[in-house]
Amino acid sequence: MWHGMHARHCGPRGRRDHWEQFAARFAAGWEEAQHGSGRGRRGRMFDGGELRLVLLKLIADEPRHGYDLIREIEELTGGAYAPSPGVVYPTLTLLDEMGLIEEQRSEGAKKRFAATDAGRQHLEENRAQVDGLIARLRELGEQRNRGDRASIRRAMGNLRVALQYRLERGDWSDDTMHDVAALIDEVAQKIERLR
Repeated sequence: MWHGMHARHCGPRGRRDHWEQFAARFAAGWEEAQHGSGRGRRGRMFDGGELRLVLLKLIADEPRHGYDLIREIEELTGGAYAPSPGVVYPTLTLLDEMGLIEEQRSEGAKKRFAATDAGRQHLEENRAQVDGLIARLRELGEQRNRGDRASIRRAMGNLRVALQYRLERGDWSDDTMHDVAALIDEVAQKIERLR
């Protein structure tokens, strides 16, 4: 999606049209990242310029490509949220035009960005908000991890209930009980080997 949009707006007039559309959406509070990537929670993730601050903070920590930023946010949230390229790349261009980041030389077609002195100063001026945003992303990841553990406990409970029910009915032959025990042993061994 972004690559096609970028190709259509590469000239001076197209670039101005692109940014007029982008600014209108931003002013209206539209931000596709607020709705997740389809894999995470629905609803608003960021308000106003919060995504800009998150991206700037991650770039100040270490020069990054757009895809690296998406992946890092996804890792922070344990896979619960990832902003779309259609929001990340225009936001990077905006940060560049604001003088808060600058493109670095890198191999291949990917643009890698680093924070400028002005960008680091902007982060320092907004440190409390930035810390809160990163904490929000990490908390989402912790909630996701807790939820994942809950699903394992639920599955263990289902297995226990199913086994108790069938054993109480007493309609299993000795061979069937041996097969069930072998299945459980096999699953246990597979779980032990997981990394």
